[in-house]
Amino acid sequence: MTPTENLHYAIGQLAYAIAKADGQVQKEERQKFANIVAAELRCKDYGFNITDIIFKVLDDEKFIKSQDAYDWAMNQIHTNSHYLSPQLKETFIKVLQKVAKSYPPVTIDEVNILEKFQKDIADIHGDPIYYNNHAK
Repeated sequence: MTPTENLHYAIGQLAYAIAKADGQVQKEERQKFANIVAAELRCKDYGFNITDIIFKVLDDEKFIKSQDAYDWAMNQIHTNSHYLSPQLKETFIKVLQKVAKSYPPVTIDEVNILEKFQKDIADIHGDPIYYNNHAK
């Protein structure tokens, strides 16, 4: 996968971590989860199918704990951070907030993951030469 694909896979993992924080991801939740992530990210002009990435995350779900998904995703974000634009960071936060709110109530575990992510990602700054050249 490319670094940009890795970042999107990572946000899929983070969204999954939030969805799973309050228990098993139910069938209806899976579809809503996939729809939220795909709707927020598919509008970009990527050379890959974001929906395929999200369903790959969901297919792996029975083997992944919420904390493991979070740790893996943050590792990928750090590894590929030079490709992370401020706009992409905002989109990722928006996706996670929508996933957390998609099945009320928003639990304390979901809030904790979201707050941790916002704190962890705050100091990560991509390379403007890369993302400005690729935004055109």
